[in-house]
Amino acid sequence: MVYFKQSTFIWLAAALLTGCASVTQLPPPDTSTSGNYQALTTPIITLGDTQEHLSTGFPLHDNDSAIDAYVEVAQRPPEQALFGRRLMEWVLHNHAQEPFLHLGDVMDLSCRIEADRMNKIFQAALQAGAILPGNHDGLMFGIYAYGILSKNGANKIMPEVDHWNKACMRGTGLNDNRYKTNNEAISKRDFIALYIAQHSKDSRVIPPLEKPHANGKQSISWRSSDPHAFLSGIAAELVDGQLYADSYIAQRLKLPRATGATRDTIIIGLDTNQSGLAVDAMDTLLGHSPGDLGKIHPDQIFAITQWVDEAKARGDIVIFAGHHNWLSLNLASRSLLFNLMSQLDHPLVYLSAHTHTGFWATHNNVTGRPVLELNTSSLSDWPLAYRRVSFAYDEANNRIQVKGDLMPRGVTPTLTDADLLLAWESQTCSKSASVRMKNIQLEDKTLVKLQRDSRGSLFEWMVSWLTPVCPECEAPLYQHALSYQREMLIALLQVGYDLGIQTQQLNLIKLPEFCKAQSLEDCAKSLLIEKPTNFKSSTDLFRRTASLVATLNDHLDDLSSPDAKNYMTCRAVQAAKIDYDLIDNEATQHRNEKQRRKNSFFVIEASVGMN
Repeated sequence: MVYFKQSTFIWLAAALLTGCASVTQLPPPDTSTSGNYQALTTPIITLGDTQEHLSTGFPLHDNDSAIDAYVEVAQRPPEQALFGRRLMEWVLHNHAQEPFLHLGDVMDLSCRIEADRMNKIFQAALQAGAILPGNHDGLMFGIYAYGILSKNGANKIMPEVDHWNKACMRGTGLNDNRYKTNNEAISKRDFIALYIAQHSKDSRVIPPLEKPHANGKQSISWRSSDPHAFLSGIAAELVDGQLYADSYIAQRLKLPRATGATRDTIIIGLDTNQSGLAVDAMDTLLGHSPGDLGKIHPDQIFAITQWVDEAKARGDIVIFAGHHNWLSLNLASRSLLFNLMSQLDHPLVYLSAHTHTGFWATHNNVTGRPVLELNTSSLSDWPLAYRRVSFAYDEANNRIQVKGDLMPRGVTPTLTDADLLLAWESQTCSKSASVRMKNIQLEDKTLVKLQRDSRGSLFEWMVSWLTPVCPECEAPLYQHALSYQREMLIALLQVGYDLGIQTQQLNLIKLPEFCKAQSLEDCAKSLLIEKPTNFKSSTDLFRRTASLVATLNDHLDDLSSPDAKNYMTCRAVQAAKIDYDLIDNEATQHRNEKQRRKNSFFVIEASVGMN
């Protein structure tokens, strides 16, 4: 594998950090409602870009707070790292009767603990669902395809490998060896294997799926015998070693029929992240963020061709879906995919995520045949939203109508950012009995501002990046990381104050050894007021603070009362909106409400024909 030198490509750092796409003006969809449309399906939920982030590993330049001053969302508000996963939990809980499709980027850094935390939520969900891999699901920060350490440490000569794995060593003290294995980071192959292994435990999966091998190359082809199963087929290729990013999983999803529907509707869930060896080098040299550019290799196209042929023979409607938005697929992948799609004699629809902004668009291929795209926005950055999607068909005119309610919503459709925020607040914040809305808003506004004001300078960051010749050169990085840990610790103490330390059993948590006989509150406060005097004491304080934060963050997953869940969901929403409001949204035009309106973000239905 080719690795570019940090000093050579330092100028790329800001452009590569987010690993998500931006969109400018897009060709508008057809929003006309005329036609004799008959419902094909009942609704499903589409969501994406939840990006659970481990924040207590060894600090990285890649998401240092100094960079966040120049590239937003390099470091998100502390509330997102602590409470962000509750957004997805809330969505799944509130649509328990509707299947869900997660369009990728479950994780952020791609660490084992990130996968574990999100898997708890997926396992607790009552409905059937499927997850498509995103660029963050198996690549470091969705950008780098560094090799994972082998179990015997044979690849340890690669410094970038340690870089990723150490970042995934969550919240352990300097003398604590828990979570310090060589397998804390998750590769693309690991992600697919874990996903299939979870489905192999599901009694609804008939016939049972075989659990993937722990390593080595493996092909998996599975088809459900249940005619009503949502997940009805899997085609996967697992590859390890340096080529692990070439692994893929494609999924066949059968949508629930609407009453009176005379044909089935199938979603073919693509893996748009067959990144290959060039993910670090070639794309970067061409000026692309490597994870930003989606890739589908011919082997995956070949595997799903049988599903397309079968659907065409049966007269089924086929919808395509992938993590990357249509224009973020590289030209070769778009050509391969369109050649397959064009074999269908009905209109073409593509569902996506990745941009964090959300939109509708109609793309015309060189043949003039249109593809209607519905892009679902993020659950990690504002605008926090998801879609409730169903399909209808006008057989006489051969047109497909896509209904995609922007969610959450109130009594009337969401037409502005204010409507969207109000829908979240009325359905989460207002249902938290313990704390008044004004108190939550004050806490989050103060904390988000503290995080933004404590960011370092880019000059300081560049000096420490370019001169890693001694441990002390990393001092600014640890200072910034310590500030972020302290901000998260403040948020965790607020949970105790707001919801009750005893009520939430925070007083019963086994604290790290360094707390000794102190209470949680006393131990936390002592860390907040301690002032390091040198690099060693600074790194030691960082690790101790991260250890306490990680211990408390793990406990958040056990808070199951409706009051606690609504409180945490509300705080994630408030922090994301407050952080967004503090951004110069005129400078980052693709995220502002005006630009999103131009890209049909608030539209809730569109249609597409054959030309």
